[in-house]
Amino acid sequence: MEKTLTPSHTCPWWLLFTFDNRFRRLVHDPIKILTLHVQSGATVLDIGCGMGYFTLPLAQLVGPKGGVIAVDVQHKMLEGLRRRAERAGLMDRIRILHCAPDRIGLDQRLDFALAFWMVHEVKQPEPFLKEIYDVLKPGGGLLLVEPKIHVSRNVFENTVVLAQNSGYKTVARPMVWGSRSTFFLK
Repeated sequence: MEKTLTPSHTCPWWLLFTFDNRFRRLVHDPIKILTLHVQSGATVLDIGCGMGYFTLPLAQLVGPKGGVIAVDVQHKMLEGLRRRAERAGLMDRIRILHCAPDRIGLDQRLDFALAFWMVHEVKQPEPFLKEIYDVLKPGGGLLLVEPKIHVSRNVFENTVVLAQNSGYKTVARPMVWGSRSTFFLK
């Protein structure tokens, strides 16, 4: 079985505007995608958060007693997220974290983690998935979503196996437009 997914790359910050816009909500409504997985008061992780397409809705869903940890490898993405969160009045619920390409570096326990269209950019997915598993609380969930345009079914299924080898239990295969997805529990 292949250990790496595809040639890794990081989506450049300037390309984000092609898919992080209001028209995307027609096919990827964050509230509809996340509402089944995120409760008020939860602590959640948005991995590869970009400029906050999912981070801001996550902050709304967790409410004032919850928190969102938003991580990205690119400073420009995190700067954009900070501006958006401040304008939306949600910065008090969001912790912004710059991470290394090969390690998130969290020490906080999580109820839920979101990896939306980003695992294919990770050079070593197995330790990456294990790191997330280790910080999830028992019963915590991971929603893994990859774009069909970049990730073949075979490569995605290999990623699912890597996650299962790390201890995740596959619970559902939610339908997400243009994507392959799996919801796991610890």
